Amino acid sequence: MRTHATVAAPAARLRDSRSSPSTIALFIVLLLAGIGYSAYSLRADLVDAGPLATTWLPWLLLGVALLIALGFEFVNGFHDTANAVATVIYTNSLPANVAVLWSGCFNFIGVVLSSGAVAFSVISLLPVELILQVGSHAGFAMVFALLIAAILWNLGTWWFGLPASSSHTMVGSILGVGVANALIHGRSGTSGVDWSQAAKVGYSLLLSPLVGFVCAALLLTALRKFVRDRALYDAPHGDTPPPWHVRSLLVLTCTGVSFAHGSNDGQKGMGLIMLILVGTMPMAYALNRALPTEQVTQFAAVSQVTQQSLARYAPGAPLPAPGAARKSLERYIRERKMAPEVLPSLSSLSGDIGNAVRAYGTLANVPARAVNNVRNDMYLAAETMRHLEKEPSVHFDKETTDNLKEFRHQLDSATRFIPLWVKVAVAIALGLGTMVGWKRIVVTVGEKIGKAHLTYAQGASAEVVAMLTIGAADAYGLPVSTTHVLSSGVAGAMVASHSGVQMATVRNLVLAWVLTLPAAILLSGSLYWLFSQLF
Repeated sequence: MRTHATVAAPAARLRDSRSSPSTIALFIVLLLAGIGYSAYSLRADLVDAGPLATTWLPWLLLGVALLIALGFEFVNGFHDTANAVATVIYTNSLPANVAVLWSGCFNFIGVVLSSGAVAFSVISLLPVELILQVGSHAGFAMVFALLIAAILWNLGTWWFGLPASSSHTMVGSILGVGVANALIHGRSGTSGVDWSQAAKVGYSLLLSPLVGFVCAALLLTALRKFVRDRALYDAPHGDTPPPWHVRSLLVLTCTGVSFAHGSNDGQKGMGLIMLILVGTMPMAYALNRALPTEQVTQFAAVSQVTQQSLARYAPGAPLPAPGAARKSLERYIRERKMAPEVLPSLSSLSGDIGNAVRAYGTLANVPARAVNNVRNDMYLAAETMRHLEKEPSVHFDKETTDNLKEFRHQLDSATRFIPLWVKVAVAIALGLGTMVGWKRIVVTVGEKIGKAHLTYAQGASAEVVAMLTIGAADAYGLPVSTTHVLSSGVAGAMVASHSGVQMATVRNLVLAWVLTLPAAILLSGSLYWLFSQLF
């Protein structure tokens, strides 16, 4: 049973953990370094791309949008990453301030080394017409609405100490914008969302708590059967740290969860920042200007081969003009209804993309007036290919399938890129957030889920499962919730050891998880409508 002594020690340490002058100084240095590096890199990119904007509006929009996007990651840091440090704090493995600083550093490393797959997986949930017009008033209304809605809900659940999911919140915000955009344009609300992609993301978010609960319970059960070290299954005594081998294990799992969280959750902010940059500064960020010349040559050749392969599946059909082809593909992506004109349109657009790239020589030479058109054509072609892979009525031969796969890879290389300075900015925002507002969530995870104090084995089981689950999801480009996996893992470990769980907390957690999606949809949809009117 829970004893006052075992719980009082960590709680007292949390209350007494004040930021030292050295921590505050480090905070300020990191903040200034991140701002300086990001600002220098941004200006260098813009200067390299061509003449800078002479009006203040693009700069204002860019500054406000980046501030809000990085604010989301900052809130994400103290909201989600607190889960990673709860176990090492409540098992006396690390002092609170050291644990938070350590976790923040590995969040930073995880973000910087991330692949970017999750970022663009989340972006693909957005309505196609808003992505194609991200620099318009509707595009900015979309970005502002979904980011502000996510921040508001995260702050609300943090205030009440509820470990709700930032990933869940972001997905709900995106769905809200899609539904509101469809309704504003007189369409059914269900037509504003890529439901197949939403289902894929939804399954990963819904299944991750079950994975955390069951796998942590099984792992703890296996430990109790095969590892006889009694020290693993005892709660801490006062401020006494665990044996060195147990302490090393817990610090290792905290490190792994922090790294995995950074590599997965940090990417959501990256994808939105790239949308902002494409909308405000397309000349520098709409296309990957750093793509080598030899790869651009290969790009043009693959597009030609792809056009010829697709033409075989529409024999005798005239290739539509570029404008008609774009409309056909946009309609297919939005409605997911296969029509006879889809393959000829994709064939036509593939050839046009290759001809444009061949004419300019490199992506860096694409003039300002053509950048958005070229990028939008690439986006439409890549998204159409992605959906055709799951189209039951279309069956390509192996050669055509290989050509489409290679061409889509080339298109992604040209449009799906994240500059290093964006990763650094997001990493600093996430890491600093971890260092600032972590206490409320830590107390919930450490004290309010189980009826007994967290033991070393319970903490390690929950974190090992969280680390592996988030890492696997990152490899497959799926957004999962650190919060859901870890807090459910703690609950599973408590149940497996017959410690019991506090049902009031579990009910609050489940309620927060259930309400997150509809609340975020309602918030972001309402904000999108409001911003659309204001802009």
